[in-house]
Amino acid sequence: MEGLAEAGVPPVDGIRTGIGGWTFAPWRDNFYPKGLVQRRELEYASRRLSAIEINGTWYGAQKPATYAKWRDDTPPGFMFSAKAPMRITQSRALAKTGTQVEDFVGGIAELGDRLGPLVWQFDRGTRPDRAEFAAFLDLLPREAGGRPLRHVLDVRDPDFVDAGYIALARSQGMATVFTDSPEHPSFADVTAGFVYARLMRARAGSATGYPRDELEQWAGRVRTWAAGGEPDDLPRIDPQQVPSPVARDVFVFFIAAAKERNPAAAMALHALLEAR
Repeated sequence: MEGLAEAGVPPVDGIRTGIGGWTFAPWRDNFYPKGLVQRRELEYASRRLSAIEINGTWYGAQKPATYAKWRDDTPPGFMFSAKAPMRITQSRALAKTGTQVEDFVGGIAELGDRLGPLVWQFDRGTRPDRAEFAAFLDLLPREAGGRPLRHVLDVRDPDFVDAGYIALARSQGMATVFTDSPEHPSFADVTAGFVYARLMRARAGSATGYPRDELEQWAGRVRTWAAGGEPDDLPRIDPQQVPSPVARDVFVFFIAAAKERNPAAAMALHALLEAR
């Protein structure tokens, strides 16, 4: 590939750091090289980050051919996570969305081994019925294209997020999002064999989004998750810790806030983890 490194960025002990999306105009001033054409931005980003969360699928699923192109534009070992379409999670009949779920999963399976966790986001104000929600989780397939699937639940109604929700997620082996933001429920209960974190406090005044001491603190927490433990300085709904006898994969995405700094934040955290 002319002008771009072929090799990707391998995860560190199962830890991947990344950003949300890859198209953002300010990144053309501080992340992408001057003159890089927009159609090659995914190629470039996927060779400097180990994961990207696809946000566009929240607004609508893509054609299988589009997913196949994204797969082919990225290096071996790279991984996408993806938000499921809001038309599914905002349905008033969640338990009857099986066909829509199958259509979405069947298409995005074209990402092949680049496909990571699928994020099912329920916005504040769209609190699901408890029974409907449980039935919906039963609809989510556990594999696609011969590969196991990992599901992430992102429920943003604070009144829904309680010990019962944590117990249900654990019973299904599905992760819940740790969202480091005052705008959404923020809790670090581990409910699956992997951890999914969205860090949303980047500041424009820091070249790396977060000052070094905060990144070092996050590096320590992330290593604890990856080793099967739970950081003792993050809030939990159920104070009971569920240590894992085996290592976990961890996905850490720098999202929103001072978005122009997020690629630098993801790369700086990766460098700290790599330097261990």
